[in-house]
Amino acid sequence: MATETTLTSTDAWSPDVTGYAAGDIIPDALVLQCSTVLGKIEGDEPLLRVAYIDDAAADFVAEGAVIPEADPSLSEVTVATGKVAQLVRLSREQYVNGQAAGKLSDSVRRAVTTRANQAFLSQAAPTAPAVTPPAGITNVTGITSGGAVAGSLDKLVDIVAGIETAGGTPSQVLLSPTAWASLCKFKTGTSSAQSLIGAGVEPAQRQLLGVPVVVTSALTGSNGLVIDRAAVVSAVGDVMIATSEEVFFASDSVAVRCTFRFGATVVKPARVAKFTVTAPS
Repeated sequence: MATETTLTSTDAWSPDVTGYAAGDIIPDALVLQCSTVLGKIEGDEPLLRVAYIDDAAADFVAEGAVIPEADPSLSEVTVATGKVAQLVRLSREQYVNGQAAGKLSDSVRRAVTTRANQAFLSQAAPTAPAVTPPAGITNVTGITSGGAVAGSLDKLVDIVAGIETAGGTPSQVLLSPTAWASLCKFKTGTSSAQSLIGAGVEPAQRQLLGVPVVVTSALTGSNGLVIDRAAVVSAVGDVMIATSEEVFFASDSVAVRCTFRFGATVVKPARVAKFTVTAPS
């Protein structure tokens, strides 16, 4: 007796699932910009185990003297992942009409990126023993609270110095649109109309203290972050897109599904700092 398989059946009986590298489809995703991607996970249960070392101190020794043994701390963090998904149902007529398929693809991409960015930064920590969806990096225990930046960049200078003192190198300053607007209103002096970080008549270069600035609506209020991306590790899967005409067969409709699995955590909390920006009066 013949066995029907996906190799012998038509495409309608084995709908394609297309996978795309996340960097090609959603390059603006913060998890790609602001973390070090170290692996790929499929499923809520598996964890990415990331090994790291807390260095032991080195010192001078006299010629011929016995070198004391060091004892670096061999540690690990685990990265759980969660899946962001969207399912869209369209009538067959709508799906094949004009540029609907392409516009829908753009919409799905934006929706997945928006939710992924929000989760990367501020997803609430799951209640134990649950590990997914993983906590956003602003909710990781131990990251530095830098306080309020008000009137000048002095507090931000201190925040950057603190990260560097902890052995990090700031790679991005993340700001909410409101926080960036407030910083752009800082003036060079009490009686000056000149912006501290821009000329005022042209858009200010998005850089602070030599560190690139990323303005994102995933941060709300007047919040900001300074990140050393080497201190943030992540697992990132492909963006998976599938289309099926069978699931809604009775209504002659097309289903379009998009999924993106990722997770991140902070290895060195002292190298990530959060702060707020006080708007000038």
